[in-house]
Amino acid sequence: MSAHYIQILIAIGAGIVIYLLLATLKGVGKRYKGTRGDTIGYTNVLGRTVAKTTHFFMVMVSARLVVGYADAPPALYRTVIFLFTIATVLQGAIWAREVILGLIERRTLAEDGQGETLANAMGLIRVLVTVALFAVAAIMVLDNLGVNVTGLVAGLGIGGIAIGLAAQGIFSDLFAALSIIFDKPFRRGESISYDTTTATVEKIGLKSTRLRALTGEKKVISNANLLQKEITSYHTLDHRRLKFAIGVIYQTPPDVAEQIPDILKGIVDDLGGTFVRSGFVGFGASSLDFELEFEVYLPGWDDIYKIRHNIGLAILRQFNERGIEFAYPTQTTFTAAPDGRMIMPYAEVQPVKRVDVEG
Repeated sequence: MSAHYIQILIAIGAGIVIYLLLATLKGVGKRYKGTRGDTIGYTNVLGRTVAKTTHFFMVMVSARLVVGYADAPPALYRTVIFLFTIATVLQGAIWAREVILGLIERRTLAEDGQGETLANAMGLIRVLVTVALFAVAAIMVLDNLGVNVTGLVAGLGIGGIAIGLAAQGIFSDLFAALSIIFDKPFRRGESISYDTTTATVEKIGLKSTRLRALTGEKKVISNANLLQKEITSYHTLDHRRLKFAIGVIYQTPPDVAEQIPDILKGIVDDLGGTFVRSGFVGFGASSLDFELEFEVYLPGWDDIYKIRHNIGLAILRQFNERGIEFAYPTQTTFTAAPDGRMIMPYAEVQPVKRVDVEG
């Protein structure tokens, strides 16, 4: 009998030690969990997970150890096992939720650096993850208690399908929003083009994305519809390739026309552009057609626009100084006589003969 009491005291002492160790571990987790919205690492994710350890779980872990070594009465033993099962399953769901949410937040903030985009979806993500995990936990608890959960699982599946079909459009936009947030085809503040619209992204919502067109209009488009389009993003653009189509008159001498590519190359190099190619491209209806391609390695469109402007004016100035004439649509009419001879379209003026008059 004395040995049994000693065994009980040892088990109780071990339980208290385990509880204190778990409490200490929880306190360490609180110190390393970080602040919501800040960029976090794996240590912060682990800290947040450990910090969510509940006192109920710690008590039941200690109680489970005590009844296991203290030879407790069967009724007490079954009760502790029952509560320990519930505490373990629920604690596992809580830990899994914190790990999933922490990893999602870590990945998003590490690539974006801003918590605003994540905050738009974090509430929805938290609800979805919580419902899913605790539904699984509830089924596991009932299964461990001997309840037949087959009908429950089937009912939940049918109910989920019905809800999904009823709210198909809403869920389509919601998951499209999550895809935009995590896959990042574009971000807030970027300029993008889709269809015939070029606009700046102002806000990425859970249902729609709001953009500001270059002409000032506010554009609102559903997330699912936007992701179905081909999107061009200008955020990572470090240079642009520009073209000029130049036409000169047919009266331009061949040796002068041959110099045009070199003239254009010199202009581009002098004004901050990067020459790509230039040359004769075809015989137009009223012009000899040349083309100039060059690149500007600047991210800002205003700076690129200014360089293009300067290059265009320099071409005009150089051509004028060299006597190279730009072509414009013209027509020449020829008149023929009935016998096919070319004649002037106006009467020829006969030279006046000088008559000397003698006095």
